[in-house]
Amino acid sequence: MQETKLQAESPGRENYSTYFKTYAILILLFLVAIFLIPKESDSYQLLSLIPAAFLLIFIFYTKRILEALTLGALLGYVMKYGTGFFEPFSGELLNIMMNESIAWLIIVCGLMGSIIALIEKSGGAYAFGEWVSKRAKTRKSTLLWTWVLGMVIFIDDYLNCLTIGSSMTRVTDKHKVSREYLAYIVDSTAAPTCVIVPVSTWAVFIAILMVENGLGTSETMIAEFIKTIPFNFYAWFAVIIVPLVILGIIPIFGPMKAAEKRAQETGVLAPPGSEKIDMKAGELIEAPANPNVWFFFLPIIILIGATIYFDLSLQMGVLATLAFIFVYYLIRKVITPLDYADMVVLGVKNMLFPISLVILAYWFAAGSEEIGFVSYMIEIGERFMTPQFLPLVIFIIFGITEFIMGISWGMYIVALPIVIPVAISLGVNPYLAVGAVCSAGVWGSHICFYSDATILTSAATGCENFRHAITQIPYGFISFILAAIAFVIAGHVLA
Repeated sequence: MQETKLQAESPGRENYSTYFKTYAILILLFLVAIFLIPKESDSYQLLSLIPAAFLLIFIFYTKRILEALTLGALLGYVMKYGTGFFEPFSGELLNIMMNESIAWLIIVCGLMGSIIALIEKSGGAYAFGEWVSKRAKTRKSTLLWTWVLGMVIFIDDYLNCLTIGSSMTRVTDKHKVSREYLAYIVDSTAAPTCVIVPVSTWAVFIAILMVENGLGTSETMIAEFIKTIPFNFYAWFAVIIVPLVILGIIPIFGPMKAAEKRAQETGVLAPPGSEKIDMKAGELIEAPANPNVWFFFLPIIILIGATIYFDLSLQMGVLATLAFIFVYYLIRKVITPLDYADMVVLGVKNMLFPISLVILAYWFAAGSEEIGFVSYMIEIGERFMTPQFLPLVIFIIFGITEFIMGISWGMYIVALPIVIPVAISLGVNPYLAVGAVCSAGVWGSHICFYSDATILTSAATGCENFRHAITQIPYGFISFILAAIAFVIAGHVLA
């Protein structure tokens, strides 16, 4: 009786016991890293995989990605610097925050959140949902619309997943589509589409790297990128598989099947914990009495048009769109200047958690790089680099690297200066090799728990990012297997 009373008064006792055991193990691990692991840079080799292994084990054990990234980054610096880890650990965070890519991420994603909040406030998102509902009356047609719209907005994957994800939730919710399923469709038509369309931010970025490493000139760089498009096998398969799943040709299976069963039988569409990352969680936005679908379409058209006009600068496109929305919505009398300012701030605030996760992914990548993780992965790949199997090796090694690091564009910067000269020296079609790198980046990002694609898709669709990743992984591996077979065939035919 006394024991029962004590348990009733201490409902968290078991949880605290688990916490203490977990942190005791963590402390022991870090002490081993400080005092037993050699600190010479050429001594890590297999040991460089420790932070990556720790990260994955911690994520699967706790389902906590924010803490996993932070501790994984810390472990890399502890292994490198021992007791003197704190200064470089702290200094790297400052370097990351001063990085131009991170500044761009904060500006673009934060203000994309503002645009979405403004569209919600105007009633444009509600009107768009009604517009789609009139044209997509069944569950399958609604999901096919999501897929088609995802391919139409091909300028940038951030623009794609944030726009389509946030606007289609209202429509798919009516058909009891689980947020995991919606997130899979959105994610599979964001980066994969952008890497096979020559008019996208991805195309320009990769084309510039190709020119810098000896493929083409600044005048011909887009033409050079177009030569890689047929070889972006993973992207092609990822996009094509989506309608096959929607139409039931490929059945829903694995964790996704459980998510769909939950949504259909209980009406609970989002998995637990989704409110933490949902960019619209907690919003109390009342739409006008007569919402107009043009309040949605015109800002999106301006966003795409301005981005193209400013040489595919999404930042310029976002700023131009915010200016347009201010003037247009005021003329149409759907918001006041005070409403506008409030929604801009709310939108940025809604994106803080997703942005924080991406920043932590960069921090973890920096910690892993301190002990030579990427170099070791490349060293492993070199053992299998024959002309016939080079494309497959590139795809697998850099795909795994991207899965661990979570930053696809950063991986391209590392990979392409290595891959292009190696491909040319071995007599392998360099555009096939670049296509393998592009595919590796998309695949690794697609199945990563903390990549920018996973996080932003989760934020837009209101789906907890671990559940989004774990339900998407099986379909990512279907595309991976098909792409791997294609790279083997292409390697033997074109070598």
